[in-house]
Amino acid sequence: MDRLLEYAARHPLLAGGTVVLALALAAYEFSRARSGGRAVGPTEAVRLMNQGAVLVDVRSQAEFDSGHILDARHVPQDQVAQAAETLKRFKDKVVITCCESGTRSSAAARVLQAQGFTQVVNLRGGVQAWRAENLPLVKEGGGKARQEGPRT
Repeated sequence: MDRLLEYAARHPLLAGGTVVLALALAAYEFSRARSGGRAVGPTEAVRLMNQGAVLVDVRSQAEFDSGHILDARHVPQDQVAQAAETLKRFKDKVVITCCESGTRSSAAARVLQAQGFTQVVNLRGGVQAWRAENLPLVKEGGGKARQEGPRT
């Protein structure tokens, strides 16, 4: 221990830099743990959906109606805790949560994880990232769903 203190006294910039790096790493890990765990980008989400993942859109009804990802299940964020009962058959499947930017869905992912869902991931960047990658959205209108954007 004495050698460590002697080293820190002789090299304060290196010792300080090491402490700052350790704190930054701890803060990153803490924020990652609070963000609902794992996040995936739009391309990875498409791959997971093709393998049977369930997509849960937690945006408001108006946001959902203005354009949503095909086959998304709409569960407004304030109803996620109650909807866990209706989603319980998906507890062992991959569940992808999404919102407009990825923030609300991150909170929804935490709620689902707390209720026993084992494979919850968040769509990083939300529907905004989905749009940025020119992936298709579906709009409800006139009783029929119509696709917007390029087809996948």
